[in-house]
Amino acid sequence: MYRAVTNGIQVTVTPSFLPDRSSAEHARYFWAYKIEIVNLGTVTVQLKTRHWRITDAHGKLQEVRGPGVVGEQPVLKPGQSFEYTSGVPLTTATGMMVGTYQMETEKGETFDVEIPAFSLDSPHNKRVLH
Repeated sequence: MYRAVTNGIQVTVTPSFLPDRSSAEHARYFWAYKIEIVNLGTVTVQLKTRHWRITDAHGKLQEVRGPGVVGEQPVLKPGQSFEYTSGVPLTTATGMMVGTYQMETEKGETFDVEIPAFSLDSPHNKRVLH
């Protein structure tokens, strides 16, 4: 589990490798990640956009930007939370993701919320000890 808090918004990520959707033989690895967003602050906010940076084991970077998450732009009053699950495929057995959500207050002020960097690890990863 990975967690970050920015301006009273807590983001928790729990990634999991999905062996049934992966194939080492075909260099296809798939992870699901569950995200929980909690408004610990005192103002109502709406998640407007997302920006992901996904890096595979070869250092290849893929950026994903778009409105909302899983087709929604949730509004979170103080104390409320929103959870969703999504997934990511890679051609390598490991990788990492990091990103931001852009939030907007009822007054129209926007700010970025950190999505903590998290590791995508599979049992196919060859570990090297130094």
